[in-house]
Amino acid sequence: MVARRPLVVQDGFVAELPVGDTVAAGTSTTEVVAGSGLVGGGSVSSNPRVDFALAANPSGIIYVGDSLGIDGAAQVSADTALASGSAAAVLADSALASGNASLVTASAALASGNAALDLVPTLGGGGAGTVAEFTAASAVVSGYAVGFDDAGKVQSVAAEITDDNTNPMSFPSAAVVFESASSPYISATYDSSNNKVIIAYQDSANSFYGTAIVGTVSGTSISFGTAVVFESATSTYTSSTYDSTNNRVVIAYRDGGNSSYGTAIVGTVSGTSISFGTAVVFESANSPYISSVYDSTNNRVVIAYQNNGNSNYGTAIVGTVSGTSISFGSAVVFESASSNYISTTYDSTNNRVVIAYRDIGNSGYGTAIVGTVSGTSISFGTAVVIDSTSSTYISTTYDSTNNRVVIAYRDGGNSSYGTAIVGTVSGTSISFGSAVVFESASSNYISTTFDSTNNRVVIAYRDIGNSSYGTAIVGTVSGTSISFGTAVVFESANSDNFSATYDSTNNRVVIAYRDNGNSSYGTAIVADALLYYSYNPTVNSYPNVLGISQSTVASGSTCLVNLPGTLYNDPAAGLTTGAFYYANPTTSGITTTSTKPTSWDGQVPWNYIGRAVTSSGLMLLKSI
Repeated sequence: MVARRPLVVQDGFVAELPVGDTVAAGTSTTEVVAGSGLVGGGSVSSNPRVDFALAANPSGIIYVGDSLGIDGAAQVSADTALASGSAAAVLADSALASGNASLVTASAALASGNAALDLVPTLGGGGAGTVAEFTAASAVVSGYAVGFDDAGKVQSVAAEITDDNTNPMSFPSAAVVFESASSPYISATYDSSNNKVIIAYQDSANSFYGTAIVGTVSGTSISFGTAVVFESATSTYTSSTYDSTNNRVVIAYRDGGNSSYGTAIVGTVSGTSISFGTAVVFESANSPYISSVYDSTNNRVVIAYQNNGNSNYGTAIVGTVSGTSISFGSAVVFESASSNYISTTYDSTNNRVVIAYRDIGNSGYGTAIVGTVSGTSISFGTAVVIDSTSSTYISTTYDSTNNRVVIAYRDGGNSSYGTAIVGTVSGTSISFGSAVVFESASSNYISTTFDSTNNRVVIAYRDIGNSSYGTAIVGTVSGTSISFGTAVVFESANSDNFSATYDSTNNRVVIAYRDNGNSSYGTAIVADALLYYSYNPTVNSYPNVLGISQSTVASGSTCLVNLPGTLYNDPAAGLTTGAFYYANPTTSGITTTSTKPTSWDGQVPWNYIGRAVTSSGLMLLKSI
């Protein structure tokens, strides 16, 4: 038989007494006592009353009205479950954040990968990442850069250099005015630290002040900064040189504002400007015909000049640059006779200064003498006659390839023709070969420089036989002689005060001069390369680089070529990991040197062709 619970009235309805509750039996009144699940109670007497409410911590599920409720223990369990669920939600949020971060990282990696893919161009629409077969038009060596020819065959990329000395210099770009005023007494030098050309001159429109300006060569043109006055007085016989130890320009000149004393000043190039220290007198007497040179062995500046305070004797003095100033030793006479048209150069092989000059005490003969610097002084050997005729407009330079001094001058004994001669220094003396005419017409304002890249002497001069046009010619030294190519006019107007210098960074000769056809303005022009380069192979006359040969083959054989997008591997390559590599037409191989080859004129701009990913692996990236 099923046990039944007593009946009670809840909310006006009859229900079984909840488990845990009891009915207390009384005489006339029966009390209902709440159990653990309820509070309150009631009576089932003649006036029934039931008052129940949930306890603070009910112990189980109860029936309230017509609905089930939960007791305190279940509530605690539910709270615990809720807390656990909340903790789980926090963990879920953290996981979501971590996932988002991972997504960002993945996106960055994708972008990086896409950027890397962008470095691998599609070759002519034919698809990158290919090792292709071509027919070799000539013998090809594995590892050489190769290009296409007009027949669709491949050849090693190679330079052909014309070195027969018959081609004249060229001046592809127009001359550039650096001073819109008459500018005599021009002297140019090259600052190899800042890669700038510095031109010193007299500015006739500014009270004849000594002035300097900085030029920057780009290709075959030159641009200039703002002119700077270095002497606020009339300045003449200007001569500039570059101290490569102290990275300073030294300008020597005659200071008309100070009794025409011989004076020098130190300049510092910064960007496209130049600043100066304080001028220093090196000769307290009238000092014309000044020429300066830098002795790179002894780190000294040597200035030669005519000393009007001492019978016009040829004199020299040694200067030491310190910071932005210069100090001098004692002057030394190198010719005890009147001397003019003085020119200096430095023989870096024999560590000697060579001074060429006109010896008025000996019939005006062209003469040379060798000087040896020691400390702050200079001593001399015995003077040697260059040419037993009156020699003027003398200019010297040093051919560092052949270890020879070249002296150019106007030969008064031979119709004033432009003439040059080669000298060989031995100890403290100098000997000469035979003089060679470079211009069969009267020539003056002669200036020489040496192109150390192409191993050529360049002479600029005024060709009086051709309307006094500015003219230049290239000379090649061989033994004790010199031969010349064809002279070329660079200024079709009366021109003078030439000063030539060599920009060894851009491999260009720069000639500064006074252009009398243009109000005597100070002007400069840049010469193109002296040797003539052409390149193979070409398509429609344009050189190109296709890729790297993977095989060594003979002409007519099949040649495997790594194209952009492929990895060329050579265990013996010795590449620099991370470095960009360029084709080297001189060797047909590859190089990290980024400089565009001389006269390269491909349809695609010069650029790298690959990048080393290991010491043996070159990832090819471009065809040019």
